[in-house]
Amino acid sequence: MDDTTGTLDEALERIHLSGPERDGWLSNHAPMAVEALVRHGRAAAVHRWLDRYGPKLEEMPVGTGTPVTVRNWHEALGDPRRVADWTVYFERETAERPWRDVLVEWWPRLLPGIAAGATHPVIRVGHSVRTLLAGEESAPRVRELAHALGYWAARHQPLPALTSLGPAPSAAAALDRVPLVPEQSGGIRDRFAQLTAFPDWPGPLPGQEPGRLAEQGPGQGSASAPAREPAPAREPAPARETASAEAARSALRELVRASTHRYATHAHGAPIMLVHAATAPNAVLRTLPALPGELWAPSLRAAWAASAAVTAAYAPRDAAPAPAGATDATNASELFARAAAHGDDHTIKFTDTALDVGDALAFSAARRAIELNPPV
Repeated sequence: MDDTTGTLDEALERIHLSGPERDGWLSNHAPMAVEALVRHGRAAAVHRWLDRYGPKLEEMPVGTGTPVTVRNWHEALGDPRRVADWTVYFERETAERPWRDVLVEWWPRLLPGIAAGATHPVIRVGHSVRTLLAGEESAPRVRELAHALGYWAARHQPLPALTSLGPAPSAAAALDRVPLVPEQSGGIRDRFAQLTAFPDWPGPLPGQEPGRLAEQGPGQGSASAPAREPAPAREPAPARETASAEAARSALRELVRASTHRYATHAHGAPIMLVHAATAPNAVLRTLPALPGELWAPSLRAAWAASAAVTAAYAPRDAAPAPAGATDATNASELFARAAAHGDDHTIKFTDTALDVGDALAFSAARRAIELNPPV
């Protein structure tokens, strides 16, 4: 639902006085939390929530004096010291061009670094795009996308090279087969450095050659050798691309559902960090409508890598019993009201994702987040 109160724009203007991180590298969750609060009818609580959260924030860092440009951006990619430079660059780009054009140009460049910043940059982009797609493209909302993209570019860091552990039949099975990192201690960057292999999920999508999907980047097809015999009839290319895109979106929905459900039985391992196994792929899912279909399959692959990485880094070795009342009907508005009253930013965002999934086990997972995470 679009905000007609003006609260979201006011809140974003307050937030944009601050940088994307604090205390070295902890993310500023305010833009994501307030977007979720407004979307679910809690605009009246936004400024009070910001009053409590605001003292944690730090001012936007000062730029280095060397602007990011179309010529030197490769050098600045992944340099957190350049976060202010990157923010100014994207503010300028989104002021001069439609925000969708900027997003489409930069999404495939940033996607390999989806896990950077503990996945918070892509989550912030997902909340921003959802708002822009839902209603007015006001200056603060477009500026929020610029800040989100700037944060992602500054923190961009790909995962280590990974080998395949073989195919998994479903997203839930793939998450169950993700090997945990040997040392589940230290920060997320130390844990991600230990990643070596993931299950191969999903399988080849319609219209894409088996065994080549993981290698294909945006816009890269698989050229065929000249045929010596008449080739069998094939679907026209646009039909194959549409089928592939729709299959990618369906698989991404499956991943969001499976990772949200898994939180209900595994959250005790790290109740704050494990929310990102669901909220990161959901951010990608929210962004798909603003992207051309040819980017949907690569987006799915990146979302799977992010969810699997968080799972490997933080999931416990043993599952807990399914929560009591997992099949109870729950009113979505009442559940989000509980999350909003709880006040924790991760809990608010995870409940927002659980409501997108919309089934009883997802609602149970949200109640688990409310129980396990410390209230604010």
